[in-house]
Amino acid sequence: MTKSPTAAKASQAHSAEVRHYLGTPSDLPREGVENISAALRALLADVFALYLKTKNFHWHMSGRHFRDLHLLLDEQSAQILATTDPLAERARKIGGLTLHSIGEISRLQRISDNDAEYVDAPDMIAELCEDNKQLVAAMRQVHGLTSDVGDCATTSLLENWIDEGERRTWFLFEATRTTFGANA
Repeated sequence: MTKSPTAAKASQAHSAEVRHYLGTPSDLPREGVENISAALRALLADVFALYLKTKNFHWHMSGRHFRDLHLLLDEQSAQILATTDPLAERARKIGGLTLHSIGEISRLQRISDNDAEYVDAPDMIAELCEDNKQLVAAMRQVHGLTSDVGDCATTSLLENWIDEGERRTWFLFEATRTTFGANA
């Protein structure tokens, strides 16, 4: 469905007004800023989705390894939450926009929710392992975009967050291992 000429002009005028009030000056090309901020909004939606899922599993953890897994997920959720403000502020620093609402998060997130009343601990850990891998892959895609545009500050932040995501994935993977020894 295409916009009518009148609607398109109104949208352009609105975008210009938003840029006037919120468009932090940047030497990055306008199209690059728009593409990066859109990618960061989607990434931030994924981060919030993963944060809440990790907290959900932390709150509902049960079983033999409750204490260790409960503490692991609490540590991981804190690390994930710590990326939200720098991620959102990065979009604003370059002159873009960031998330506005939970509704926007739900429209943009690619990490799926888990609303199940009960999930076994091994299934929780396996699901979070896959979700962290998915988040790292999304970060790598945004890293490519930021590198191409010359946004070295966002690229650098992403490199640290990719490393943190790989570490979370590693810890979660190891927590799913059921055997010990060299041939495990």
